Order: sequence, then structure tokens, then C-alpha cells
Amino acid sequence: MTTPVTTSLTTALTTSLLDLLLPTRCLGCGGGRGQLCGGCRTALARLAAGPAGPHPPPPDLPPLHSAAAYADPLRQLLIAHKERGALRLAGPLGTALAAAVRSAAGAGAAPLLLVPVPSTRRATRARGHDPMLRLAGAAARELHLAGIATRVAPVLRQTRPVADQAGLDAAQRRLNLRGALAVPARLAARLAGHRLILVDDLVTTGASLAEAARALRAAGCPPRAAATVAATVRRSGTGPPGAPTCQALSSGS
Repeated sequence: MTTPVTTSLTTALTTSLLDLLLPTRCLGCGGGRGQLCGGCRTALARLAAGPAGPHPPPPDLPPLHSAAAYADPLRQLLIAHKERGALRLAGPLGTALAAAVRSAAGAGAAPLLLVPVPSTRRATRARGHDPMLRLAGAAARELHLAGIATRVAPVLRQTRPVADQAGLDAAQRRLNLRGALAVPARLAARLAGHRLILVDDLVTTGASLAEAARALRAAGCPPRAAATVAATVRRSGTGPPGAPTCQALSSGS
């Protein structure tokens, strides 16, 4: 029987072997060898997650924590995993997401349930995979290895098609997503007795996470918090004094 430890070791060995046979430059910083260089890998593992998110937050957005600012090289790593099929990055990015989950969840004895924000069916077909489901699974394994009981609960379902969010402002995104997600009654019953954490790879306006949180509340299962790998950071002067910010990933290269 396989365990999370043996699975992680097997993945690490396979990754190292493929990087030796098929050398590439780091997809984050462009240096080193392999899809992820040692510097970027170490930087991802050392990220200190904390409060983040848009200001003002949209209605329904729960307390949000992120691992880092959405800037290179992390930006390049997320894009490579999501849009270019660099699936081996799921493990290291999942480690960063796990840090954000720990920061967001706080203390509590109940097991954690990570609820990923779903991609549209069209996007999933085009990419050939569901990037957030993969990242959530990697984060859950990381948390399990740290002794935190965690499972992934992909319970959110799309109720109608939505327009592409690219090019839409915050208000337009909220309108585009309003009422677009729901939790089927047969799945809602499984969420009782857990600490629910919404997870996504990136937060910009917070519209997707807010809609996901609304759907969970409508099903009688309010999320405790939300966690993302990265968060866009507003330029100086656009947020209130003392507004939380995210650190940037630095590989030291």
C-alpha cells in the first residue's frame, strides 16, 4: 500500500531523473537546470504566508491568506503549471498553498477540508487538467505529512456558463460570477464537522472566492477562511494605512 511519504519520495526521484535526462531551464527564474531550480524550490518552501487580498474586499469574501505576492518568478511558475502543463510544479506550489492554508486555518481540532474553486469546463478541457484540484491535492498531502488531518472536497459545481474574466474590472467580475456556483445537497452533508478552507491559485479582485464562499454559505457550510498561493498587490497609495501585503518570492539568483 502506498503512503503520502512513499508517494512524495517517488515523485521527487522521478522528477530528478527526468531533469537529468531532459534538462531544461527553471520555469520560474530561467536559470539553473530542471523545471524548478534549487533556489526557487527553497524559496517556495520558506514562504511566510499571511493576510492578503483586495481592498476593499468584495461582499462574501472570507478572511484571506496568501503565500506570496503575484510577481516573478512565482508568477511564471503558476502560469507554467496552469497553462503550459508543467504538472511537476504542483508539488512545490502545493507546499506554498499549504503554508497559506495553515496561516488561514488558525487553531482548531476539527479536520481540514480544502474546497478548490473550480475551473470552467471549457478551461479544463483546453488545459487537459484541473490545476486547482491538483494543487489542492498537493497541499493536502503536505499538511497530512505535517500531522494535520486534511482532505480535498471538490464540491462546488457551476450552474451556468460565465464569460472570460480577462479584461473585466472588479464590479464586472462580481456580476459575471453572481450565482454561478452551487453545492449539490447530496455533497453538502459531507462537509459537516470540518474546517472548510476555500483554495485557489491566485486572488486578484476576490470575485471568484467570494462567489464560492456565497455558494458554501447557501448550502449551510460557511468557510472558515480562504487561502491562495499568490495575491496581486496594489501599488502604494491605493490601499489604507497598514493594509496587509504579501512578500515576493526571491530565488536569490
